[in-house]
Amino acid sequence: MLHDEVVSNLRGILIEGEIPPGARIPERELCERFGISRTPLREALKVLAAEGYVVLLPHRGAQAAKLTRKDVADLFEVVEGLEAKAGELACARISDAEIAEVAALHREMAEHHRRGDLPSYYRCNRRIHELIVAAADNAVLSAVYQSVTARIRRARFVAPMPQAHWDLAILEHEAILNALTRRDSGSLAYLLSRHMRHKREETERAGFAADAEEPPRPRRTRKANGHAKET
Repeated sequence: MLHDEVVSNLRGILIEGEIPPGARIPERELCERFGISRTPLREALKVLAAEGYVVLLPHRGAQAAKLTRKDVADLFEVVEGLEAKAGELACARISDAEIAEVAALHREMAEHHRRGDLPSYYRCNRRIHELIVAAADNAVLSAVYQSVTARIRRARFVAPMPQAHWDLAILEHEAILNALTRRDSGSLAYLLSRHMRHKREETERAGFAADAEEPPRPRRTRKANGHAKET
């Protein structure tokens, strides 16, 4: 496999949660799965460590990165701004056919909600948000959006929801579709921003954000003269 292909496949495994946050990276299994040696796998892990998906452990391999509460707060602040701007731009640039596609996905998503099928609901939900960003027709915005949302996809689109929160989310999406159909840029930007704030709260409640780990305390050793020394 080519280097970029190994990186892409491994990134997808991490994004989709096949290797949970904090879990060790099973290097031997992945080498067998991809049909590669450990050298290209470890080179791919270095790339993904630089992107924030992996933590390299000296002499102990690697593990899937965990998001801290600060990570989640920072990422959702950026996504909130990106989605609001995308909604504003999309209202001026989206075609009738694209609005019809969003509306069809919304109806499908609402049916999944009625049936209690959360995984299928999330798949439609994700596609709706991606279509609005694509309709903004801004390559830079889309690239940044894809990069940021990839880091929180597991939390944003997989977090469990109590029924009351799920009911609120579908109502918010109905309002989002209404504003998009009317091409009301101000309302759509506000609704998407509020929707993202609620999603951040849902993510934190679901336990996807961990507390930051404290740095290890220095060990105290005893010198020959009896005084303690930090190492």
